[in-house]
Amino acid sequence: MKVGVLPMLLLCCAPGLGGAQGLDRGNGPEPSTLDAHRCPEVACANVLRDLYEGLVAEDARGRLIPGMAERWTVSDDGRTWTFHLRADLAWSNGEVLDAPQVVASFRRAFAPVTTAPFAGHFDALRNAAAVQRGELPEDRLGVAAPDARTVVFTLTRSADLPRLLTLPTAYPVYLPGVREHGAQHTRPGKLVSNGAYRLQAWQPQAMITLERNARFRTPAPIATVRFHVTEDASSELRRFEAGGLHITETVPPQPLASLRARFGSQLRISPYLGSFWLGFNLTQPPFKDAPALREALSLAVDRDILTRHVTGLGELPAFGLVPPGTADHAPLAPPASRLTQAQREARARALYAQAGYSAARPLEVELRYNTSTPHRRLSLAVAAMWREVLGAKVRLRNEEWKVFVGSRRQRVITQVFRGGWIADVDDARNFLDNFRGDSASNWTGYDDAGFETLLDQADQAPTLDQRSRLLAQAEARLLADHAILPLYYYTSKHLVRPEVIGFEANALDRHPSRFLSFRHPQ
Repeated sequence: MKVGVLPMLLLCCAPGLGGAQGLDRGNGPEPSTLDAHRCPEVACANVLRDLYEGLVAEDARGRLIPGMAERWTVSDDGRTWTFHLRADLAWSNGEVLDAPQVVASFRRAFAPVTTAPFAGHFDALRNAAAVQRGELPEDRLGVAAPDARTVVFTLTRSADLPRLLTLPTAYPVYLPGVREHGAQHTRPGKLVSNGAYRLQAWQPQAMITLERNARFRTPAPIATVRFHVTEDASSELRRFEAGGLHITETVPPQPLASLRARFGSQLRISPYLGSFWLGFNLTQPPFKDAPALREALSLAVDRDILTRHVTGLGELPAFGLVPPGTADHAPLAPPASRLTQAQREARARALYAQAGYSAARPLEVELRYNTSTPHRRLSLAVAAMWREVLGAKVRLRNEEWKVFVGSRRQRVITQVFRGGWIADVDDARNFLDNFRGDSASNWTGYDDAGFETLLDQADQAPTLDQRSRLLAQAEARLLADHAILPLYYYTSKHLVRPEVIGFEANALDRHPSRFLSFRHPQ
C-alpha cells in the first residue's frame, strides 16, 4: 500500500466518517493463533478474552468476577475447589455448554499433542505435568464433573486457582469443531466460542472482526469490534490521529511532555506488571558457559539513558526480572544496581577482556528482535552502547512476529534476542517459572537445578513470607547467572478517544471489549 493513500483509506474507514459502526482497537502483531489453549502472546490473548469466558472472569479494573461459574468454594486445606456453573450456559452456535465439556476441554489443553505454552502455570493441578508429558492418560488430570453443573479441581498444593482460571489455557474449546476441522477450527465460520463476541472475519496481517454473541447472557454494549494489526507504533499513532482507531495498543517513543500536549486526557499511562529484557541463548556459543561475557554486556548498557531518551514513557530502569508492585514481592537490588554507570562500564571492560575479547578480537554478535519501531530504536541504542563501551560488532536482525517467535523458541540461530514478560497473574512465580529447564517459555535454555529447587521449595512453603523469600532467592540466583539482561519495567500506554468509556487502568492491562461503550452525544 502506498503511503500517500493511507490517510484517505483511514478516513474512509474511521468511525462516524462513513465506515461501519464499531470499536476499532490497535492490537500489535498478527495473532499467532486463535486456539485458546495454544495462545502464547498478548496479541492473541486480547482477542480471545472477547471470544471466550472462563469459569472466572475479570472486570474492567482487573478484579475477579463470576464467569461461567456463578460461585465457587474451596476446602480448608486449599486443595479442592468446587465451581458451580450458571444454568444458562451456551456456545455461540446455541448448543448447551455443561460441566463435562469443561472437563473435556481441560484434558485437551493438557494433552501432549496440544503443547499448551502456559500449561505450566497449572502445575498445582493434580497430575498436570505428568499428563502433559504423556506419562499419564488425560483422565488422570485433577479435574472432574460430578454432575452437569459442577466442576471440581484437585490440587497438590494451595494456589490462587480462580486467578489462573482467567487465562486462555482455561477457556472451554468447542471440541466437536476441533475434531471436524482440526487446526482450521479457529477460522471464521468454524470457530465456536462462548464469550461476549463471536468471530466474524479474519483478514491476515490486517484485522480480526468480532460481532456481538447474541447467546451470551449479557449483550455487549458495542456490536462490532475490530482488532487491527499494528506492528509499527508510529503508523498506529497516525491511524489514531486520522480517526481510524478508538484505542491504540501502545504509543511510540516520544517526549512525554509533547505527547501530553498533543493528546491530553486521551493519553493513558499506568503501572504495568511487565519486564523487558534481552535474552542470551545459553545453549550455543558465544554465550554458553560464558557468564563473564554475559555480565559484561549487561553492565555496558546505560539503562537510565534508555528509559529517559529511548523509551521515555515512565518506564523504570531494571536490574531484576520481577517488577515492583508484584504482590508479596520486594524488588531486588543486585550489586550492579548500586554502582555508578562509570563503575559498571569499567567492570564491563574488565570482564570482556577476561572472556577473551579485545579490540583485536572483538565480539561479533547478532541482536534479534521482532519488527517494531520501539524495538528497533531500543536495539540500535543497545548496539551503540556495546560498540562504544566494549568495541563489540553488533548486527541487528528484525523478523515478523511469527518468524521471530519460532526462531526464539528453537534456540538454534539466536544469540541475543528481545525477551520480556507480561504477567499472566499477579505473582512473582509467574515470571520465574519461565526459566525452568522444561518450560515452553524458556527461550534462553537456562537449566539450573538449584534455581528449580528453590521454586519447588517455595511451592511447599508453609507461610506466605517463606514463599516470598524463596522466590526472591530464586530470582537472585537467575540474575547472578546473567541468563538475561534486564532493561526496564513496563508501563502500559494507550491512546483512547474521548467517546470511549469504561477503559480502566489495571496492573495486567486487560480491557475486555464487553466493558467498553460509547459516550452518548450530549
